[in-house]
Amino acid sequence: MKLLIDTNVVLDVLLKREPYFHAAADVLNLTQRGDVQEYVSASAVTDIYYIAKRQMKNHAAVKDLLKRLLMVVSIAAVSEQKIQNALNLDWADFEDSVQYSVALLNEMDGIVTRNPTDYQNSNIRIWLPEQMLEVFSDERQ
Repeated sequence: MKLLIDTNVVLDVLLKREPYFHAAADVLNLTQRGDVQEYVSASAVTDIYYIAKRQMKNHAAVKDLLKRLLMVVSIAAVSEQKIQNALNLDWADFEDSVQYSVALLNEMDGIVTRNPTDYQNSNIRIWLPEQMLEVFSDERQ
């Protein structure tokens, strides 16, 4: 399964934001299964850095967190085609339309986000972290 992990889920883990941290961390740990590939978009990495640096106020610590993140997830490129696709969507938030375009054009199975309403017009699956964990929990039963 190929999943795009939304910026908010990554930040929940990196910044240990409660009450979201544990479910978000468990989602990132799904990559240990071997049949789950997780991605963040290249554009999300700069957003993650900016938000984490603003909160932590420590450049070196944020870079270290990003390096550790990249041991778990891969980077999905943001190409001109993906930007053009995002521009053609009639979505209120451009960042969300870019995230969606990256997932869609990379033929991912879905997006894991804490804000599913950001992707109301999606043609691919959108899961809350808890829902994604239920998918794999149901699979074991």
